[in-house]
Amino acid sequence: MKLHEYQAREIFRAAGLPVPPGRVASTPGEAAEAARAFGGRVVVKAQVHSGGRGKAGGVRLAAGPEEAAERARAILGTTIGGYRVERVLVTPAAEIAAEFYAGIVLDRTVRSATVLVSEAGGVDIERVAEETPERLVRLPVDRRYGLLDHQALRLGFALVPDAAGARAIARILTALWRVFLGRDASLAEVNPLARTPAGEILALDAKLVVDDNALFRQPEVEALRDPTAEEPAEAAARAAGLSYVRLDGDVGCVVNGAGLAMATMDLIRHHGGAPANFLDIGGSSSPEKVVSAMRILLADERVRSVLVNIFGGITRCDDVARGLVAGLRERGADVPVSIRLTGTNEAEAVRVLREASLAATTSMDEAVRRAVELARERARTAAAAVPAGGGA
Repeated sequence: MKLHEYQAREIFRAAGLPVPPGRVASTPGEAAEAARAFGGRVVVKAQVHSGGRGKAGGVRLAAGPEEAAERARAILGTTIGGYRVERVLVTPAAEIAAEFYAGIVLDRTVRSATVLVSEAGGVDIERVAEETPERLVRLPVDRRYGLLDHQALRLGFALVPDAAGARAIARILTALWRVFLGRDASLAEVNPLARTPAGEILALDAKLVVDDNALFRQPEVEALRDPTAEEPAEAAARAAGLSYVRLDGDVGCVVNGAGLAMATMDLIRHHGGAPANFLDIGGSSSPEKVVSAMRILLADERVRSVLVNIFGGITRCDDVARGLVAGLRERGADVPVSIRLTGTNEAEAVRVLREASLAATTSMDEAVRRAVELARERARTAAAAVPAGGGA
């Protein structure tokens, strides 16, 4: 679960990070009022779950209240990274002598939380890691001991040469670690971590992503969820008790079990296709959950075929079959479906599907190959239907 910057700032501030004050505004008038309260120059920042806000015009300086209202008016209602801007954050502008990056991420390659710092702050850290990896310092953290004081201090000295600055950065990293651990985060980030001409270290931005699986013990964080800032399909899947992640392909997947879902996506790639999603309907799936899954997939215009891959243990194949039939009838869609069903109540499932003029195989490889080919056929048909020159 992603938090807006203004929400993450409050959590960071409560943990002791030096975060400047800020106010959230949803109208130009509120932005002007916030700027008037702060006095002097302010920064107006779009609040969306997307990076690259500055490049997209979502971060703007304002000299005073009237200009802050103008900046807010120019930002509110725009779309950044596919998200509509519904509110902005107004915060005092800081004099910056240097910008750094500081973050903690769950790094699965080393199976550890890893602290990252770089003297190249204020830019995409992914680009820094790819193009100039020598500018990025990494420190895997042993969870048995946490981020130790001498480790944090060493990272501070990696950014600044003086002891006072290094100690200030070390305190910030230690506080950031407390947030990361205490909030069950997968990412806690400050970019930029800025040094003023007077030598003060400030956290001018805040980013926090919390593990969805830990939200049951993070009710305060769960209460901060903004449904309007989420992918609609993912919000619908969560409400239906489904695990869903939207991807870039055209083969829609309905699978039971995360491991089988991952293997299914790998096999789609192996046969030259591309999965449109990860979707795990889980165990003991009712027909209603399968209907919800089909509703989500068939609403995605990119999906050219649907692959249903069910290995019935706790999950009953006949429940899945009934949900599949109901979902297809509800949408009235003409998207072709490739089905693999095997396991509990398999014979009854085959009967239900046969009555609906649907067929199933027990071979996963066969079902995947067919789903990929069906998607290709629809792509070819769509391409052939477009007049020379692109139509229009």
